[in-house]
Amino acid sequence: MANSARTQPGEEKPVIAAQEIETDPLETVTDLYQKYQKPLSTVLTVIVVAVVGYFGYTKWYKGPNEEKANAAMAMPQLYFQADSMNMALNGDGKNPGFAKIEKKFDGTAAGNLAHYYAGVAYMKTGDFKKAITSLSAFDGKGTLLAYSAWGALGQAYMEDGNKAKAIEYFKKATENKDDALVTPLYLYHLGMALEANNNTDEAKKTYARIRDEYPRSLYAREMDKKLAKLGNLE
Repeated sequence: MANSARTQPGEEKPVIAAQEIETDPLETVTDLYQKYQKPLSTVLTVIVVAVVGYFGYTKWYKGPNEEKANAAMAMPQLYFQADSMNMALNGDGKNPGFAKIEKKFDGTAAGNLAHYYAGVAYMKTGDFKKAITSLSAFDGKGTLLAYSAWGALGQAYMEDGNKAKAIEYFKKATENKDDALVTPLYLYHLGMALEANNNTDEAKKTYARIRDEYPRSLYAREMDKKLAKLGNLE
C-alpha cells in the first residue's frame, strides 16, 4: 500500500499542462495597462497637446506674425535710408516705427532686425542708453551684421562714458579679419578708445594692425601720424 502512491518503475512522471503554469501575455499587458492607465493617459495627453500646440503656434500665429512684421518694416526702413531717424524710430502717424515694431513683434525675425535698426537710429539721435538697450536685444549670431551691431554698441557705450564696455565691443566687432570695411573702421574706434583709457601700448598695436593688415582702408593713411604721436615711428 505504501508504494501505491509512488511512481512505479518504468512509468513516466505526470506532466502538468503548460497552460497551467504559463501566463497569458495578453492578460499581462491588460493588467499593466489597467494599472498604469491614468499616468499613461496623462503622458499621451501632454504629448498630443504639445505637438498640436507647436504646429498651431507655427501655422496660425508665428507665420502670420512674421508676415505682419515684415510688412511693418517697409516704411521705417525707407525713412532710415533717407536718414530720417525720428520717422524711422517713431513712425509717421500711419505706419509704425522701429521703436514700436521691436516691441510688438519681438520673437520674429523682422522684430529682431528692428532691434538693430532702432539701436542705430537711437545712436544717430543721441539717445545712447536706448541705443544700448536695442542693440543688446539684437541677435545677429552667425551673420555679418553681428559685427556692425557690436561696433555700434561700442560707440554707444563710448558716448555713454563706459570705456571698458566700449573696448569690449570694439574688440568683438574686429574679430572678422576678412572684412576689409567694417574691421578697420572699428579697429580705428578701438584704438581711440584705448588711447582714451590710457592704454597706449594696446592702442599702438591696434593702429599698426590697420596700417599693416588693411593698407587700402580709409584709415590706413592716418596711422603713421597716429603712431608717431604715440612715440612709435616703426
